[in-house]
Amino acid sequence: MKPPVNVLIVGVGGQGVILVSKVLAALAQSRGLEVKQSEVHGMAKRGGSVFSHVRFGPQVWSPTIPRGEVDILVALEWAEGMRWLPWLKAGAGIFVCDTKRVVPPFACLNRRPGAPMRYARETPAEVREHVAEGYAIDATRIAEDLGNERAANVVLLGALSTALDFSVADWETTLAEFVPNKTVAVNLQAFTSGREWIAAARRDGPPIDAAVPTPRAADAPLTVRLEITPDWCKSCDICVKLCPERCLRLNSERVVELTDPAKCTGCRLCEWLCPDFAIRVHLGAAPIPAGATA
Repeated sequence: MKPPVNVLIVGVGGQGVILVSKVLAALAQSRGLEVKQSEVHGMAKRGGSVFSHVRFGPQVWSPTIPRGEVDILVALEWAEGMRWLPWLKAGAGIFVCDTKRVVPPFACLNRRPGAPMRYARETPAEVREHVAEGYAIDATRIAEDLGNERAANVVLLGALSTALDFSVADWETTLAEFVPNKTVAVNLQAFTSGREWIAAARRDGPPIDAAVPTPRAADAPLTVRLEITPDWCKSCDICVKLCPERCLRLNSERVVELTDPAKCTGCRLCEWLCPDFAIRVHLGAAPIPAGATA
Protein backbone atom coordinates (compact mmCIF):
# COMPACT_ATOMS: atom_id res chain seq x y z
CA MET A 1 0.00 0.00 0.00
CA LYS A 2 1.21 3.50 -0.81
CA PRO A 3 2.75 5.12 2.28
CA PRO A 4 1.18 8.29 3.69
CA VAL A 5 2.39 11.76 2.78
CA ASN A 6 3.97 13.48 5.78
CA VAL A 7 3.77 17.27 6.04
CA LEU A 8 5.08 19.22 9.04
CA ILE A 9 4.09 22.88 9.50
CA VAL A 10 6.00 24.90 12.09
CA GLY A 11 6.18 28.49 13.29
CA VAL A 12 5.36 30.65 16.28
CA GLY A 13 2.08 31.67 17.84
CA GLY A 14 0.03 34.15 15.85
CA GLN A 15 1.44 33.25 12.43
CA GLY A 16 -1.34 30.90 11.32
CA VAL A 17 0.33 27.48 11.51
CA ILE A 18 -2.95 25.82 12.48
CA LEU A 19 -4.83 27.40 9.56
CA VAL A 20 -2.35 25.94 7.08
CA SER A 21 -2.62 22.48 8.62
CA LYS A 22 -6.42 22.56 8.78
CA VAL A 23 -6.76 23.59 5.14
CA LEU A 24 -4.41 20.78 4.08
CA ALA A 25 -6.14 18.18 6.29
CA ALA A 26 -9.63 19.19 5.11
CA LEU A 27 -8.61 19.09 1.46
CA ALA A 28 -7.02 15.63 1.77
CA GLN A 29 -10.10 14.33 3.59
CA SER A 30 -12.42 15.75 0.94
CA ARG A 31 -10.52 13.73 -1.67
CA GLY A 32 -11.34 10.49 0.16
CA LEU A 33 -7.97 10.06 1.87
CA GLU A 34 -7.47 8.99 5.46
CA VAL A 35 -6.06 11.89 7.48
CA LYS A 36 -4.34 12.13 10.85
CA GLN A 37 -3.42 15.49 12.37
CA SER A 38 -1.54 16.29 15.56
CA GLU A 39 -0.66 19.77 16.78
CA VAL A 40 0.88 21.59 19.71
CA HIS A 41 -0.39 25.12 20.16
CA GLY A 42 -0.37 25.63 23.91
CA MET A 43 2.27 28.32 23.37
CA ALA A 44 0.00 30.16 20.98
CA LYS A 45 0.79 33.60 22.38
CA ARG A 46 3.06 35.43 19.95
CA GLY A 47 6.58 34.07 20.20
CA GLY A 48 5.69 30.57 21.44
CA SER A 49 6.62 27.56 19.33
CA VAL A 50 3.72 25.98 17.41
CA PHE A 51 3.84 22.92 15.16
CA SER A 52 1.37 20.64 13.40
CA HIS A 53 1.82 17.17 11.88
CA VAL A 54 -0.45 16.29 8.93
CA ARG A 55 -0.38 12.76 7.49
CA PHE A 56 -2.67 11.57 4.71
CA GLY A 57 -2.94 8.59 2.39
CA PRO A 58 -4.95 5.39 1.76
CA GLN A 59 -4.27 4.31 5.34
CA VAL A 60 -2.64 6.21 8.21
CA TRP A 61 -1.96 4.70 11.62
CA SER A 62 -0.13 7.32 13.66
CA PRO A 63 -0.88 11.08 13.88
CA THR A 64 2.78 12.02 14.46
CA ILE A 65 5.64 11.91 11.98
CA PRO A 66 8.85 10.15 13.05
CA ARG A 67 12.10 12.11 12.97
CA GLY A 68 13.63 11.92 9.50
CA GLU A 69 10.35 10.98 7.77
CA VAL A 70 8.91 14.41 6.86
CA ASP A 71 8.26 14.71 3.12
CA ILE A 72 7.54 18.45 3.19
CA LEU A 73 8.58 20.87 5.96
CA VAL A 74 6.82 24.25 5.86
CA ALA A 75 8.24 26.84 8.27
CA LEU A 76 6.59 30.19 8.87
CA GLU A 77 9.58 31.48 10.85
CA TRP A 78 13.28 31.08 10.10
CA ALA A 79 14.63 29.78 13.43
CA GLU A 80 11.74 27.31 13.75
CA GLY A 81 12.61 26.02 10.31
CA MET A 82 16.21 25.45 11.43
CA ARG A 83 14.99 23.73 14.62
CA TRP A 84 12.90 21.17 12.70
CA LEU A 85 15.26 20.44 9.79
CA PRO A 86 16.37 17.09 11.32
CA TRP A 87 12.79 15.83 10.86
CA LEU A 88 13.05 16.26 7.05
CA LYS A 89 13.57 13.13 4.97
CA ALA A 90 17.23 12.98 3.99
CA GLY A 91 17.88 13.23 0.26
CA ALA A 92 14.21 13.59 -0.68
CA GLY A 93 12.41 16.09 1.57
CA ILE A 94 11.20 19.50 0.45
CA PHE A 95 11.87 22.53 2.68
CA VAL A 96 9.79 25.72 2.29
CA CYS A 97 10.52 28.52 4.73
CA ASP A 98 9.64 32.16 5.26
CA THR A 99 12.66 34.36 5.98
CA LYS A 100 10.55 36.07 8.66
CA ARG A 101 12.37 36.41 11.98
CA VAL A 102 10.46 36.48 15.26
CA VAL A 103 13.29 36.93 17.72
CA PRO A 104 12.35 35.95 21.30
CA PRO A 105 13.01 38.47 24.09
CA PHE A 106 15.80 36.39 25.64
CA ALA A 107 17.79 36.83 22.41
CA CYS A 108 18.04 40.57 23.09
CA LEU A 109 20.60 40.54 25.87
CA ASN A 110 22.20 43.67 24.39
CA ARG A 111 19.55 46.26 23.56
CA ARG A 112 21.82 48.79 21.89
CA PRO A 113 20.60 49.70 18.37
CA GLY A 114 22.09 47.31 15.85
CA ALA A 115 23.61 44.95 18.43
CA PRO A 116 23.88 41.29 17.33
CA MET A 117 21.20 38.94 18.61
CA ARG A 118 21.36 35.32 19.78
CA TYR A 119 19.46 33.95 16.84
CA ALA A 120 19.87 31.39 14.05
CA ARG A 121 22.46 32.74 11.60
CA GLU A 122 22.17 30.15 8.83
CA THR A 123 21.56 31.68 5.42
CA PRO A 124 19.20 30.24 2.77
CA ALA A 125 22.20 29.38 0.58
CA GLU A 126 23.77 27.32 3.37
CA VAL A 127 20.52 25.49 4.09
CA ARG A 128 19.87 24.64 0.44
CA GLU A 129 23.17 22.76 0.34
CA HIS A 130 21.80 20.25 2.87
CA VAL A 131 18.28 19.59 1.55
CA ALA A 132 17.05 17.87 -1.58
CA GLU A 133 14.83 20.83 -2.52
CA GLY A 134 14.69 24.04 -0.53
CA TYR A 135 13.07 27.47 -0.89
CA ALA A 136 13.50 30.56 1.28
CA ILE A 137 10.59 32.91 0.59
CA ASP A 138 10.08 36.41 1.92
CA ALA A 139 6.41 35.53 2.34
CA THR A 140 5.79 38.33 4.82
CA ARG A 141 6.90 40.97 2.32
CA ILE A 142 4.77 39.39 -0.41
CA ALA A 143 1.74 39.52 1.91
CA GLU A 144 2.51 43.12 2.89
CA ASP A 145 2.60 44.08 -0.79
CA LEU A 146 -0.88 42.57 -1.11
CA GLY A 147 -2.09 44.74 1.77
CA ASN A 148 -2.34 42.14 4.56
CA GLU A 149 0.84 40.80 6.18
CA ARG A 150 -1.21 38.22 8.10
CA ALA A 151 -1.68 36.38 4.78
CA ALA A 152 1.99 35.33 4.81
CA ASN A 153 0.93 31.85 5.95
CA VAL A 154 -1.30 31.55 2.87
CA VAL A 155 1.63 32.53 0.63
CA LEU A 156 3.43 29.51 2.07
CA LEU A 157 0.30 27.41 1.63
CA GLY A 158 0.42 28.30 -2.06
CA ALA A 159 4.07 27.24 -2.17
CA LEU A 160 3.17 23.96 -0.44
CA SER A 161 0.39 23.30 -2.94
CA THR A 162 2.89 23.00 -5.81
CA ALA A 163 4.33 19.86 -4.23
CA LEU A 164 1.02 18.00 -3.81
CA ASP A 165 -1.36 16.41 -6.32
CA PHE A 166 -4.50 18.45 -5.61
CA SER A 167 -6.07 20.79 -8.15
CA VAL A 168 -5.78 24.56 -7.74
CA ALA A 169 -9.57 24.83 -7.73
CA ASP A 170 -9.83 22.39 -4.81
CA TRP A 171 -7.18 24.30 -2.88
CA GLU A 172 -8.95 27.61 -3.40
CA THR A 173 -12.37 26.22 -2.49
CA THR A 174 -11.07 24.71 0.74
CA LEU A 175 -9.08 27.83 1.65
CA ALA A 176 -12.17 30.02 1.22
CA GLU A 177 -13.98 27.89 3.79
CA PHE A 178 -11.40 28.63 6.51
CA VAL A 179 -10.73 32.36 6.18
CA PRO A 180 -13.09 35.24 7.05
CA ASN A 181 -15.37 36.21 4.18
CA LYS A 182 -13.95 39.72 3.97
CA THR A 183 -10.41 38.36 3.48
CA VAL A 184 -11.14 35.70 0.86
CA ALA A 185 -9.94 37.86 -2.03
CA VAL A 186 -6.58 38.82 -0.50
CA ASN A 187 -5.99 35.26 0.70
CA LEU A 188 -6.60 33.86 -2.77
CA GLN A 189 -4.14 36.43 -4.12
CA ALA A 190 -1.61 35.35 -1.49
CA PHE A 191 -2.13 31.70 -2.41
CA THR A 192 -1.53 32.45 -6.10
CA SER A 193 1.55 34.52 -5.27
CA GLY A 194 3.07 31.58 -3.39
CA ARG A 195 2.50 29.25 -6.33
CA GLU A 196 3.94 31.78 -8.77
CA TRP A 197 7.02 32.33 -6.62
CA ILE A 198 7.81 28.59 -6.59
CA ALA A 199 7.17 28.31 -10.33
CA ALA A 200 9.61 31.16 -11.00
CA ALA A 201 12.22 29.68 -8.64
CA ARG A 202 12.00 26.29 -10.36
CA ARG A 203 12.18 27.88 -13.80
CA ASP A 204 14.88 30.51 -13.24
CA GLY A 205 16.62 29.19 -10.13
CA PRO A 206 16.37 30.75 -6.68
CA PRO A 207 16.17 34.56 -6.74
CA ILE A 208 19.07 36.66 -5.52
CA ASP A 209 19.49 35.32 -2.04
CA ALA A 210 16.79 36.75 0.21
CA ALA A 211 19.02 35.95 3.13
CA VAL A 212 18.07 36.39 6.74
CA PRO A 213 19.23 39.96 7.51
CA THR A 214 22.60 40.15 9.20
CA PRO A 215 22.56 42.39 12.28
CA ARG A 216 24.58 45.51 11.65
CA ALA A 217 27.51 46.47 13.86
CA ALA A 218 26.61 47.91 17.24
CA ASP A 219 28.28 51.23 16.42
CA ALA A 220 26.60 51.64 13.02
CA PRO A 221 24.20 54.60 12.74
CA LEU A 222 20.60 53.51 13.14
CA THR A 223 17.32 55.39 13.25
CA VAL A 224 14.55 53.89 15.36
CA ARG A 225 10.96 54.83 14.56
CA LEU A 226 7.93 53.49 16.37
CA GLU A 227 4.66 53.10 14.45
CA ILE A 228 1.51 52.90 16.56
CA THR A 229 -1.93 52.23 15.08
CA PRO A 230 -4.31 53.73 17.68
CA ASP A 231 -7.42 51.94 16.37
CA TRP A 232 -5.79 48.56 17.02
CA CYS A 233 -4.61 49.26 20.57
CA LYS A 234 -6.80 47.47 23.16
CA SER A 235 -5.17 49.09 26.22
CA CYS A 236 -3.80 45.76 27.49
CA ASP A 237 -0.72 47.55 28.88
CA ILE A 238 1.62 44.65 28.05
CA CYS A 239 4.04 46.82 26.07
CA VAL A 240 4.12 49.50 28.77
CA LYS A 241 4.85 47.02 31.55
CA LEU A 242 7.55 45.11 29.65
CA CYS A 243 9.36 47.97 27.86
CA PRO A 244 12.98 47.70 29.17
CA GLU A 245 13.57 51.44 28.72
CA ARG A 246 10.23 52.53 30.26
CA CYS A 247 9.53 54.88 27.37
CA LEU A 248 5.91 53.83 26.70
CA ARG A 249 2.69 54.77 28.49
CA LEU A 250 -1.07 54.77 27.99
CA ASN A 251 -2.43 58.24 27.30
CA SER A 252 -5.70 59.73 28.54
CA GLU A 253 -7.59 57.70 25.92
CA ARG A 254 -5.87 54.49 27.06
CA VAL A 255 -3.87 54.23 23.83
CA VAL A 256 -0.16 53.47 23.98
CA GLU A 257 2.23 56.29 23.09
CA LEU A 258 5.98 56.86 23.04
CA THR A 259 7.01 59.28 25.76
CA ASP A 260 10.74 59.63 25.08
CA PRO A 261 11.94 58.70 21.56
CA ALA A 262 15.57 59.19 22.61
CA LYS A 263 15.31 56.26 25.03
CA CYS A 264 13.89 53.77 22.51
CA THR A 265 16.60 51.32 21.43
CA GLY A 266 14.53 49.46 18.85
CA CYS A 267 14.69 46.19 20.79
CA ARG A 268 11.26 45.29 19.33
CA LEU A 269 9.88 43.76 22.53
CA CYS A 270 6.73 45.89 22.26
CA GLU A 271 6.17 44.76 18.65
CA TRP A 272 6.66 41.06 19.38
CA LEU A 273 4.50 41.06 22.51
CA CYS A 274 1.58 43.16 21.26
CA PRO A 275 -1.36 40.75 20.81
CA ASP A 276 -3.14 43.15 18.43
CA PHE A 277 -0.27 44.08 16.05
CA ALA A 278 -0.75 47.73 17.07
CA ILE A 279 2.98 48.48 17.28
CA ARG A 280 5.66 48.17 14.66
CA VAL A 281 9.30 49.14 15.00
CA HIS A 282 11.09 50.50 11.95
CA LEU A 283 14.89 50.44 11.99
CA GLY A 284 16.36 52.86 9.50
CA ALA A 285 14.65 55.65 7.61
CA ALA A 286 11.38 53.86 6.77
CA PRO A 287 8.48 56.34 6.47
CA ILE A 288 5.55 56.14 8.87
CA PRO A 289 2.35 55.11 7.04
CA ALA A 290 -0.56 57.51 6.96
CA GLY A 291 -2.96 57.15 9.87
CA ALA A 292 -0.33 55.91 12.32
CA THR A 293 1.50 57.82 15.04
CA ALA A 294 5.16 57.76 15.99
